[in-house]
Amino acid sequence: MHYPTLRLLPRKEESILRLHPWVFSGAIASYSEPVTDGSLVTVLDSKGKPLGTGHFGGGSIAVRLLSFSGEEIIDREFYKARLQAALRLRLDCGLVRPDGSCDRPNDTYRLVHGEGDGLPGLVIDIYDRTAVLQAHSMGMHEARMMIAEALQEVYEEAGDPVAPLAGIYYKSESTLPTRDMRELASDGFLLGHTEATPIWENGLRFIPDWLKGQKTGFFIDQRENRELVGQYAQGCTVLNAFCYTGGFSIYALGAGAKRVDSLDSSSKAMYLTERHVALNFGEDCPRHRSVTEDAFDYLEQMPQGQYDLIILDPPAFAKHRKVLRNALMGYRKINGIAIKKAAPGSIIFTFSCSQAVSKEEFRLAVFTAAASSGRRVRILHQLTQPVDHPINIYHPEGEYLKGLVLYVE
Repeated sequence: MHYPTLRLLPRKEESILRLHPWVFSGAIASYSEPVTDGSLVTVLDSKGKPLGTGHFGGGSIAVRLLSFSGEEIIDREFYKARLQAALRLRLDCGLVRPDGSCDRPNDTYRLVHGEGDGLPGLVIDIYDRTAVLQAHSMGMHEARMMIAEALQEVYEEAGDPVAPLAGIYYKSESTLPTRDMRELASDGFLLGHTEATPIWENGLRFIPDWLKGQKTGFFIDQRENRELVGQYAQGCTVLNAFCYTGGFSIYALGAGAKRVDSLDSSSKAMYLTERHVALNFGEDCPRHRSVTEDAFDYLEQMPQGQYDLIILDPPAFAKHRKVLRNALMGYRKINGIAIKKAAPGSIIFTFSCSQAVSKEEFRLAVFTAAASSGRRVRILHQLTQPVDHPINIYHPEGEYLKGLVLYVE
């Protein structure tokens, strides 16, 4: 099959030769014919040599390359092979552990993480026997049924410990890049149907909300960091700020924390947190307290030394570089307050999920906050996203989650 071609300006092929999967609009010299958002195109260098094939988009990222071969056909078998490779990786990492197979069952994981799995513009999360498929490009939106059918086949053929999927839900009304594209998307089941029921994550229970929840319904990317919180939480008085659905709180309670206060400005988030507490520890867990309040205000007003383990996991302060300065100010402020108020010998887990903020910029913001506090602070761990959110080594932009574990003397 021959796709429309676009030819690059001289020397603009260098990043593709280094296997970076993005082609920017400013690198394009000409098109063989008019193309629309979502079209498959073949990219040529300035001399006409094929470099790869991918989805065209009308923004600054003009092409997201699916293949670095000008000959590969992007069809159902192509998607099936990529999905099979993604599932093999998760199986090799030991992420698929059904209930009854061990004392820490886990049936929740990300199957496809965009460029990290060779499928730019696509996210697929697995919640037991439900897959939630999310498109971040028009090309993936248009291929959604082909992908869903290939995904269903992969899970039917995989065998133990993988169970066939009972439902594949599409959730892209808020993730496609332009308003016009988002108006074309309609969330709903592509294949089958399931209800949101409790899933397992490392032996703990959560209820994903793929209908109305953020991302695909649950924050899978903090799984390994939540587990690390559990290693520090025993006997501690814990504050989980920006708690959302209470993931860190559940791990801390499960590890034997003395008390956990879950803090969020959203009453809906507190309702979901309390559901998870009840699901794991009963309706009236005396070690848990819900606080519905602005996190900045609460931290400012809380007494010195009230907590010896503080978790700061705010929503993204910067969606793009234009607001980077304000985002860094936000990280400096929230960390500065926490470091000043933390009890002597306490631990702070602090995160940034802002893709526009680099590891170095986030670390500098935390350093500035620590320096202004006048306290001695040491870094115990440098954290990132888990194994099912792999980073393509040729696409460093895929590393979005940054975290530090601080010891405050």
